[in-house]
Amino acid sequence: MDLVKSIRYPEEVYALLKYKFGGCQAVISKNDLKNESPQLRKCYEYLNKTSRSFAAVIQALDRELRHAVCIFYLVLRALDTVEDDMTIPLEVKVPLLRSFYTKLQEPDWCFMDSKEKDKIVLEDFSTISHEFRKLAPLYQEVISDICCKMGDGMTVFLEGHVDSKKQWDEYCHYVAGLVGIGLSRLFSASGLEDSIVGQDTRLANSMGLFLQKTNIIRDYLEDIEQGREFWPKEVWSKYANKLSDFADPANRRAALSCLNDLVTNALHHVPDVLLYMSRIKNQSVFNFCAIPQVMAIGTLERCYNNPGVFTGVVKIRKGEAVRMMMYATSLEGVKAIMYHFTAQILHSIPSTDPSQNITRRCCHQVLERSCTDKDYTSSGQFFPLYVSCSMMLAAIMWQYWTSVENIYHGYFGMES
Repeated sequence: MDLVKSIRYPEEVYALLKYKFGGCQAVISKNDLKNESPQLRKCYEYLNKTSRSFAAVIQALDRELRHAVCIFYLVLRALDTVEDDMTIPLEVKVPLLRSFYTKLQEPDWCFMDSKEKDKIVLEDFSTISHEFRKLAPLYQEVISDICCKMGDGMTVFLEGHVDSKKQWDEYCHYVAGLVGIGLSRLFSASGLEDSIVGQDTRLANSMGLFLQKTNIIRDYLEDIEQGREFWPKEVWSKYANKLSDFADPANRRAALSCLNDLVTNALHHVPDVLLYMSRIKNQSVFNFCAIPQVMAIGTLERCYNNPGVFTGVVKIRKGEAVRMMMYATSLEGVKAIMYHFTAQILHSIPSTDPSQNITRRCCHQVLERSCTDKDYTSSGQFFPLYVSCSMMLAAIMWQYWTSVENIYHGYFGMES
């Protein structure tokens, strides 16, 4: 199905086929766990179960750092599961969030009363904390410190809404900026990156804010349906009486104005992203950091002035995502992707949009910082006709093979 969606884009078909037949190893190498302990293998099993976005890139990190980041992710996933679980009474949730970091030193602690889909990381937290205590002291210190700060911060926003843009930044700091800071400190602690990467918390925080704001913008409808309001009132109140009003097609123009306002706010973080990426030296760390950031700019461009944000979830094509992932292995590649999608936003600015002047200025700043000789659009422009036809034929054959394989496994209950 992914190939069919990308059939009109030969460069995406090429990327999908290359990825399918081994090209992924250049970006995301396979994690061999044969010689690891049963507990650590279990942690990676939980990582793959609970993370759609980060499991693969975490497992491509160099070995010692990989284990530290895996445990860091699972600890924060467990903390986040407590925060998300609306069935936990506040009198239980608040003290648990604030003291959660202390559970890392309690070998037998677990929490069996969660109803969330990722509850396994709480139910078997003893396995995760066991592997945490095996990490080098420097890694333990970072993970415990970030878990403590994040738990405290989560208690501030338990009502699920933010008022000002300053509060929006604060909320995003607690749930994502702290992650960026913690990861940066782990990178430096591993010796793979210079100390400045872990010390410059402003840039690390901005990396997290860019990702989180993009997710919040994209997830408007899902959050509204679940009673959460993470779009800042300071912005949406300029365009509506209630945030939920934007789901009504009658308010579509106002909804798009608010959407574009927030996209512009998120774009202000891109220059920080580029400066941060310019400091990364290790290739596995670079790929780990670059892939989510380029996915975010692609998603942000797709959301800009798009009424689909108010009717469903806006996504980039898998072929498009794979192409970006395989292209973003160098600073110039990241710049080219940022330049391309920012230029797309610039060319899409409606002449009647209230934020148009601010958006243009912001886009021009990003274009200036991301200017590069590398052209993200050029690789697909001059494909020979026979190459495109060959890829289309391969796509059809692969789709047929996949369909037959799915039917076979559907009948016999086997896994490929």
